[in-house]
Amino acid sequence: MGGDTVGVIVGAVIAVLVIALVWWVVRTYNRLVRLRNQTQASWAQIDVQLKRRHELIPNLVEGARGYAAHERATFEAVVAARGVAVGNDLGVMDKAAAEDALSASLGRLIALGESYPQLKADRHFAKLQDELTTAEDKIAYARQFYNSAVQSYHSALESFPGNVVAGLGGAHARREYFEAGAAAQAPVQVKFA
Repeated sequence: MGGDTVGVIVGAVIAVLVIALVWWVVRTYNRLVRLRNQTQASWAQIDVQLKRRHELIPNLVEGARGYAAHERATFEAVVAARGVAVGNDLGVMDKAAAEDALSASLGRLIALGESYPQLKADRHFAKLQDELTTAEDKIAYARQFYNSAVQSYHSALESFPGNVVAGLGGAHARREYFEAGAAAQAPVQVKFA
């Protein structure tokens, strides 16, 4: 073999290695982008479910207010907590805290239904409670899906080769988990007299 042939072979091997390295970096970067986009899409799903819950609250408050007008503090607490939770500029942790406070105040509102037999028997209020329960279940599922997406994204960012590519690109920031507080995790306690 002549020197030219060896040079061509070495050049071809180097070209193949460079192409493989570029392919590896692009593939890893695209995976990080896909995982980041999945966290954003799953956060959007949480937002949809939270908005649905927020839309139910005024009807629930009005339905209860007709039967328990003197429970003004409870109604005001729910409305105030909803106002904070609806805020658009909240980060994940602030949103979780606001939703936890809203869940706590909603628990007190739902407990009113047990104190007022006519309210408990009202079909409209019962339907709203069922819709709220369904919304809460969907929020819990969306939160679980989002947190799973965040965990996958973080694992890709922290493990090889993702950490190398993320370090080179510098555009892959960590996401916060959306954790429910104690009020959102605990079921409403209802006691019959």
